[in-house]
Amino acid sequence: MTIQELARILHDMYFNSKDGEAVAMIHLFGVKYALEIESLGVSKKDIAKAANIRESYGTEISKGVKLSKYVVAK
Repeated sequence: MTIQELARILHDMYFNSKDGEAVAMIHLFGVKYALEIESLGVSKKDIAKAANIRESYGTEISKGVKLSKYVVAK
């Protein structure tokens, strides 16, 4: 998966989220796509930037990736 594909998915999850759930969707993105994110080897900030969301949300993506070791998406 490319950074552009991941960015498109993140963009859709973020901008189509329910009110008050945008950051939760970033975490969920990290959980669902942790393997792809890690194997791509790019910065989480670069993924956020490519998705046209704040670069600082790279930290939230990282939290989701870390959570992926312990949780699965419903």
